[in-house]
Amino acid sequence: MSAAIQQAPAQPILTLAQVKKSFGGAHALRDANLDLYPGQVTALIGENGAGKSTLVKILCGIHQPDGGELTLDGRSIRVRDPEHARQLGINVVHQECVVFDNLTVAENIFVSNRPKNGRFIAWREMRTRAAEILRQLDVSFSPDMLAGQLSVAQKHIVQIARALTSEARVLILDEPTAALSHREAEDLFRIARRLRDAGCALLFISHKFEEIFSLADRYVVFRDGASVGNGMIAGTGSEQLIRMMVGRSVEQLFPKLETTLGEELLRVESLSRAQEFDNISFSVRQGETLGIYGLVGAGRTELAQCLFGLTAPDSGSIQVGGKPVSIANPADAVRHGLAYVPEDRQQQGAILPFSIAANVSLTNLNSLAPRGICSRQRESALANHWISALGIKATGPEQNVGDLSGGNQQKVVIAKWLARSPKVLILDEPTKGIDVGAKSAVHAVTSAFAQRGNAVVMISSELPEILGMSDRILVMRRGRVRALLDRSEATAENVVQAATDA
Repeated sequence: MSAAIQQAPAQPILTLAQVKKSFGGAHALRDANLDLYPGQVTALIGENGAGKSTLVKILCGIHQPDGGELTLDGRSIRVRDPEHARQLGINVVHQECVVFDNLTVAENIFVSNRPKNGRFIAWREMRTRAAEILRQLDVSFSPDMLAGQLSVAQKHIVQIARALTSEARVLILDEPTAALSHREAEDLFRIARRLRDAGCALLFISHKFEEIFSLADRYVVFRDGASVGNGMIAGTGSEQLIRMMVGRSVEQLFPKLETTLGEELLRVESLSRAQEFDNISFSVRQGETLGIYGLVGAGRTELAQCLFGLTAPDSGSIQVGGKPVSIANPADAVRHGLAYVPEDRQQQGAILPFSIAANVSLTNLNSLAPRGICSRQRESALANHWISALGIKATGPEQNVGDLSGGNQQKVVIAKWLARSPKVLILDEPTKGIDVGAKSAVHAVTSAFAQRGNAVVMISSELPEILGMSDRILVMRRGRVRALLDRSEATAENVVQAATDA
């Protein structure tokens, strides 16, 4: 726990009250409340999709809220853009390092606030001031180094130094340690504590409970776009925070059909790929849905891409239908009966300017165009079949996929693969960014697919989805398997506990 004084100052420096933000019909924030106090670190805690990233983008002026109020020093404000946020003293250190590798450290620190001598940049002053900021942060690298020579942790420090070129009153640390070693994270925390002790208000976003209890003074928990709890870290524990994070029941959103488990369709033994995942083993049978849960950086997507031949494992083996197979590319995976619906449907799953018919036919050209010429009639017939089977809301098979809603786009991507009659369907975040009705429809489709004697491997960051649709749950953390739970024993608490360091 932080050594900072636990008694909160009388007034927060920055307040969000009942902030709302929607994208289309999806509510990213629906009742968000947050108070940030000078001289204290507040941890923002929540599942993936809880609204944390949207809140950060509102604070730094990337998004504008649809409702609610932001106040700074008791005065209502509207953060117009990131530059206006910086002028107000609100700065963000992003998980992805926002530095320019071909510029020096000094140039990166002053990239948006360069000292001038008339019309010209004051290079000597820039270097001197950069050196002084680095000295205040007690770091050893030179302001003359190219940023490309720095480690990821040092690049984060450059972002913090950039915030100090102006009056940094609020500093947001958005998953800053995701790619850092323990020692690098401790160096970052040392600097954060120094800024806290100087009176800065810090918002710390992390999934790692040991970091939260080490650094934070206060906490606020978000769930489904709303703040559901807050208080002092000294008065809570990890189990209480987890209950607040996941405290919801599995509803009719998850229409899982009863199935009879049959023969093993896919077995993975000791699969490893350097820097991504290590010693992964599991199996999935006919009629079974295996859910894979984990936080950002757990290695789930990387595992799926390896299974589908997009990347190559360093070691381990894969069996399909009880026989060892070699999957060197996606064509091998398809030939062995695997299908993969990627997380990013718009960039990787579908070709948006193409019609529904053209998208569905992409994986079925051998049957639709045996002599190299695709039959439009057969293509449209195939598309119409799946439009009807999956309930795709469209004007017809010739409608462009880019004109469909997110849920219907996802159904097209799934239809593309179901048309090939695969035996194993790998789904990566299958309901990400789609509305509740579309989620239920996607779940019904995948459950029916499993009931027909096939297998589903479903990666999801949404706990209710994992709990509601899975027969077994594989929990990953930092590239390794941390738990394999049967449906009967899986709870929100023990799944999250396995996925975090709680």
